[in-house]
Amino acid sequence: MRNTTTQADGVPGGEHAPVRFDTKIAVLLRDDLESWQRLNVTAFLVSGLGTVVPEVVGEPYEDADATAYLPMLRQPVLVFEGAKETLTGAHAKALSRSLATSVFTSDLFATGNDRDNRAAVRAVGRDALDLVGLAVYGPRNAVDKVIKGARMHP
Repeated sequence: MRNTTTQADGVPGGEHAPVRFDTKIAVLLRDDLESWQRLNVTAFLVSGLGTVVPEVVGEPYEDADATAYLPMLRQPVLVFEGAKETLTGAHAKALSRSLATSVFTSDLFATGNDRDNRAAVRAVGRDALDLVGLAVYGPRNAVDKVIKGARMHP
C-alpha cells in the first residue's frame, strides 16, 4: 500500500510545512471497555501494522544527548469508540474493502501469549467474533467509510 504525504495545500513545502497523509490509521474500541482494556487493546491492535505495511514506520528517534530510541508510526493513530454493532459493521466493511485489519476479541483477555491469542481467534468464525476492538489502515476515504457511525474516543 502506498503512503504518500503532502503539504496541507498539496504543494511541496519546506521541512516545517504541515504534513497530510493520504492514508489513515484508525482504532475502533467497544464503548463498554474498562480504561486499562482500552489502552491494552489499542497497543495490541497497532503493534503489527509496521510488520505488514513497513512504510508506516518512521525513522528512529534520538535526543539531544544522542540517546537512541525506537522508531514509531509516522502518522497519527485516531481512536474511536462505538457499540458492539458498530464494531461488527466496521469489521465487515473493512474486510469487504480488503483493508489491512487487526482484531481483538473478548476471548483475548483470558489468554497470556501470542500462540493462545491466535488460537482463540482461529476457534471462532468471522461473523461470530466477539469484537472489542479493531484497527484499520488504508486510504483515508475508505477508512472513513469503515468507521462511519463511530465517535472519537474521549
